[in-house]
Amino acid sequence: MTRETVVQIRGLTKRIKGKTIVDSLTFDVPGGEVFGFLGPNGAGKTTTIRMMVGLMGMSGGEVLIDGISVKKDFTRAISRVGAIVENPEMYKFLTGYQNLIHFARMHPGIPKSRIDEVVELVGLGQRIHEKVKTYSLGMRQRLGVAQAMLHKPAVLILDEPTNGLDPAGIRELRDYLRTLAAKEGTAVIVSSHLLSEMELMCDRVAILQKGKLVTVKSLKEWMGRDAAPRHVFEVDRPADAAAVLQRTMGLAPAAIGHQQLEVEAERERIPGMTAQLIAAGIAVFGIRKVQSTLEEQFLAMTGGDQVG
Repeated sequence: MTRETVVQIRGLTKRIKGKTIVDSLTFDVPGGEVFGFLGPNGAGKTTTIRMMVGLMGMSGGEVLIDGISVKKDFTRAISRVGAIVENPEMYKFLTGYQNLIHFARMHPGIPKSRIDEVVELVGLGQRIHEKVKTYSLGMRQRLGVAQAMLHKPAVLILDEPTNGLDPAGIRELRDYLRTLAAKEGTAVIVSSHLLSEMELMCDRVAILQKGKLVTVKSLKEWMGRDAAPRHVFEVDRPADAAAVLQRTMGLAPAAIGHQQLEVEAERERIPGMTAQLIAAGIAVFGIRKVQSTLEEQFLAMTGGDQVG
């Protein structure tokens, strides 16, 4: 997997009628990475993507693809981009394969072997010679990804690619995007409102709020070291258990529920906590670690604004 920087965003800004929609975004995306955009409604995710692919002018800043400026040398820069900004548009009366041949003709030098390669990559080999009008929405999305990948772009940009997909289709698309990043070394940039899917799909996520970049974080780092370690004790008397732990170990409960007590504590303290509870005559039925989810972290950072 290559880690060379493919996309560079520098001070990217968009103003419309005096209102700042996107405010001085700066970040990099390397090849071989699945990078996610998250943010509440109106955060500027789609506007950012539209500026990146040239569908909307920039008020300020710069987008570089493989070091080439989208603003100064649009044709060369955009030739390195594959994108689906809304639902992929296909000729429904043609087969999937015929659609790919048609799009391949728009990019000189794409051999038949490359068409076969992308068909295999997105898992459409069994249905590629059937008409697109017989395809499910998930299959059309995958055909769209195949089309966007025909010319071996340095970056694949997808705005809400899972819209309208059922759970199986979402899982398939997620797997294909991770395969693309790993096998082709492509930088994949995805905007989505499905927090659980972003958690499974992305290597890093950028959170936008009111046009500003709140943070860019590695998912592994975010869901690991950054999250306060929490443990749930299943006990017969949670209120009494909370009092015991506070008195003997100075631990205040994070939450008390039906036969459950949640405590923030390092793993090394678990044996001592268990011993104190048992010594106090409290039955301990089980202990499990709880990790903060991406949704919880997102809501904490955006003050409870809903993702969109």
